[in-house]
Amino acid sequence: MFLALAGAFVVFATAAAAQATFPEEIPLPTGFRPEGIAIGNGATFYVGSIPTGAVYRGDLRTGEGAVLVPAAAGRASIGMKFDRGLLYVAGGGTGKGFVYDAETGTLVREVQLATGTGGTFVNDVVVTRRAAYFTDSQRPALYRRPLANDGTPGTIATVVSIAGGGFTQVPNANNLNGIDATPDGKTLVVVQTVTGKLFRIDAATGETTEIDLGGDTVVNGDGILLLGRTLYVVQNRSNQIGVVSLAAGLGSGSVTATITDPALDVPTTIGRFGSHLYAVNAKFGTALPTADTAPYEVVKVDR
Repeated sequence: MFLALAGAFVVFATAAAAQATFPEEIPLPTGFRPEGIAIGNGATFYVGSIPTGAVYRGDLRTGEGAVLVPAAAGRASIGMKFDRGLLYVAGGGTGKGFVYDAETGTLVREVQLATGTGGTFVNDVVVTRRAAYFTDSQRPALYRRPLANDGTPGTIATVVSIAGGGFTQVPNANNLNGIDATPDGKTLVVVQTVTGKLFRIDAATGETTEIDLGGDTVVNGDGILLLGRTLYVVQNRSNQIGVVSLAAGLGSGSVTATITDPALDVPTTIGRFGSHLYAVNAKFGTALPTADTAPYEVVKVDR
């Protein structure tokens, strides 16, 4: 009896271990048209759908998952970040920022960030202890949403104008895109897609300074990830991830490597889990109606 139970346990343990394989590619729903990714508690990940505003939640260990936030009219899901049980989502052409409960998918806040006339595309977001900051690829500005001490997001956003410091808004192009912050939340780092330039921004004042890359660029820069003084920049249509080594103070740096993988197909954003990066294949350029029936996936790459 003991031997039989022991054998059964070994079979069960082996099966469990086989499931926890961290697959190289994780399929998303057919036609999902993803853009942003966020890593939550444990190995949980979230990916948003550009045209529908839906959010998919999955497990990096098993590759399994399901839609957490259903599609809804008037919403979009572009860049996203997880913070203290909440999921912050940039709303693209809606000009809005959305906040969802990361466990239930319930909409917690919906705030109009871009106001007035002119184009808008709220593209990415970073969350610090004091505020959430959203970029707008069509306007030279950030949107700041203050957070209460317990992390509860406010209902009003203020505009932080970006000017000077080597930044010039390029008409009819994607400008400010990916954003991240230093651990203390005092300094923000952003990439300008069209020029491939990087900028550091004082979170309190909006003072902007170009990061001197010594002639290097990260053109097509999309989502970014700052780990210490190493910055990972997803270069979407270049099908690669640029690795930038930054100097102390983040005033300068250089592109020291590029990460490529045959599985990358116009990646847009990345998240980190352990020693790996997880990139979303947005597959921009796939025309409708094919895009609505195409397969999409998250790809694991070494960092």
